[in-house]
Amino acid sequence: MSVVQALKGKVSLVTGAAQGLGEALAHRLGQEGADVVVLDIHDEKAQAVAEEIASRYGVRTLALHADVTRCDEVEAAFARAVEAMGRLDIVISNAGILIAGAVDEIAPEHWRKVIEVNLVGYFYVARAAARVMKAQKSGVIIQINSKSGKRGSYKNSAYAASKFGGIGLTQSLALELAEYGIRVNAICPGNLLDSPLWVDSLYAQYAKRWGISEAEVRQRYIDQVPMKRGCTYEDVANVMVFLASEQSSYMTGQAINVTGGQEMH
Repeated sequence: MSVVQALKGKVSLVTGAAQGLGEALAHRLGQEGADVVVLDIHDEKAQAVAEEIASRYGVRTLALHADVTRCDEVEAAFARAVEAMGRLDIVISNAGILIAGAVDEIAPEHWRKVIEVNLVGYFYVARAAARVMKAQKSGVIIQINSKSGKRGSYKNSAYAASKFGGIGLTQSLALELAEYGIRVNAICPGNLLDSPLWVDSLYAQYAKRWGISEAEVRQRYIDQVPMKRGCTYEDVANVMVFLASEQSSYMTGQAINVTGGQEMH
């Protein structure tokens, strides 16, 4: 546990927090002293994560159900969070999906689904957060974006479009909400090569597509990074804590790369 808890006494909410990166970020918020609302569509997993964070770090936690593509569910969850916790200081919009495919092959409903979760969902979350934070005259909204929000992604147009849109939304919200003491920033991680998405799915997909081993797929992606390693949950969490804390009090509208030098603008 941190010697100095940078977020002690704050109330945070993380979408898509029942597993993967979202779960890791929720744990880090608890470690830093923040109370944590775990929001996800997977109720049992969310409840387990909330209980573990409360037990490990001694903070208040709450598990809530919401599909980020349903505005009514998001608003109801935020209302319950504020009712239970009293306020909302930090909102991490992390829920996201990836469905790849060539532009003339991907099913239109799959393309739209990625936009709905990654971009429209972020809008619904930020909309609900803004209503709470404007009344407080303070707050931090952080979107978990991607290096694909800075550069096109091969046969992955829906994901890149959703993430480019997310950066535009981040900048626009930052301009709109600055006068209310609300800061809005994004984090753009590189490839999380040890995450479930890669280990359980992408390595096998790419190995089959390219006719090479899964180990060779991993090495191919590592070789693209100047620092010669994948992005980790801790790498992302470190930047999240900085953006959520007063150390970044003069930063808003930014999309911070966490890519080991793979993306530099």
